[in-house]
Amino acid sequence: MSRTAILNVVGLTPRVLGPDTPRLAALARTGGLIRVKPVLPAVTCTAQSTYLTGRPPAGHGCVANGWYDRTLAEHQFWKQSNHVVQGPKLWETLRAQRPGFTCAKLFWWYNMYASADWSITPRPMYPADGRKVFDVYTHPMGLRDEIKKDLGPFPFPAFWGPLAGIASSEWIARSAQWVEEKSQPDLSLVYLPHLDYNLQRLGPDDPRMAADYREIDRVAGGLIDFYAKRGVRSVVLSEYGITAVKRSIALNRMFRARGWITIKEELGWELLDCGASKVFAIADHQIAHIYVNDRSLIDAVRAAVEGVDGVARVLDADGQRAEGLDHARSGDLVAFSAEDAWFTYYYWDDDAKAPDFARCVDIHRKYGYDPVELFIDPKIVLPKLKVAGKLLRKALGFRMLMDMIALDPSLVKGSHGTCPADSREWPVLIGTGATPGDAPIAATDVHGRLIATCLT
Repeated sequence: MSRTAILNVVGLTPRVLGPDTPRLAALARTGGLIRVKPVLPAVTCTAQSTYLTGRPPAGHGCVANGWYDRTLAEHQFWKQSNHVVQGPKLWETLRAQRPGFTCAKLFWWYNMYASADWSITPRPMYPADGRKVFDVYTHPMGLRDEIKKDLGPFPFPAFWGPLAGIASSEWIARSAQWVEEKSQPDLSLVYLPHLDYNLQRLGPDDPRMAADYREIDRVAGGLIDFYAKRGVRSVVLSEYGITAVKRSIALNRMFRARGWITIKEELGWELLDCGASKVFAIADHQIAHIYVNDRSLIDAVRAAVEGVDGVARVLDADGQRAEGLDHARSGDLVAFSAEDAWFTYYYWDDDAKAPDFARCVDIHRKYGYDPVELFIDPKIVLPKLKVAGKLLRKALGFRMLMDMIALDPSLVKGSHGTCPADSREWPVLIGTGATPGDAPIAATDVHGRLIATCLT
């Protein structure tokens, strides 16, 4: 049995592979490239859970990056407990076949309390005074202080938000090398998110993306070389391809106009009251889970959503069953956008009444994924000076709100979540051989190929 490293290069597609990614392209030539028909929805938590369990969302329960908990009457986004993912994971299956098999899980999602031997995941601290202190969570717990001593703190602002960039992927790559040198796991799962940022900011057709392709190729190529010298086989995969978008869809604003949304006003801001609403949507890239508390409206809701410009299709219970999305966490209806559109969570009609967190990087409180968090509001004069002033207030112990994010969805130029018509925009699996006739495989089949690779 060979030791294996699986590098999750987010946003890597056959279209991306080329002159600007020479190292990754070389591995594709020698190790084989397979196009992967993406799982639906093609988003981070769903794709990773499918790869690690071999199950569709109906089987593992991760129906998007977030959903609505009907019992708590609360939306849940970017949760971290591995107990969310139902079914045995890749390393558990391998451990059952090879007792003593070890695994390091580095920044793959649902990392906390996983049964992996070593893990590192982003996890800020939230003191009672309202501060947000950047940090990581590790298993074993003592690993946190050791790796921060050797590598320095994880560059959290480079992981998500307006400053997101290559520094976070570089640190994750160094952490993978650090764990390998100290522990020699049989399997290393390494998450490299760099392409996710500018593919959404700029779009895949922007010529400036060439620089990002070269940067991630350098980081991934360095890891491939490092592992090769230590006798570790490298496998590269991706979760989805990002397509160019030119329009956004605000289903909650449409629901509000029809009187189906309940708004709670707090301190002059408007909050969406999911539990009291007749209908609402939890938006996530190119998918929206629609929860219908008033079941008498379900036919009217479906007809209304299908009539919205940019909505490609709406799945009822039977449609969800056909797509492997029929899980208790799924919406009563599930909408997918066209490739050139995406869903925003916005529900207010007046930006002056948007909640305070709308203009912040606040991934847990928003009623959906918000890619506009990648942008500082272009209307802000001297934004660096404004940020410096806020950080000074924070350093002096004063409360402050980092309300620097725009409320303009037109800034976003790339998205994902649906299955692109062109397979050159699909995710890839590199390093496990090829398939006859270059045939693509389903996302659920990636799991079996990874198991076979790790056992040979």
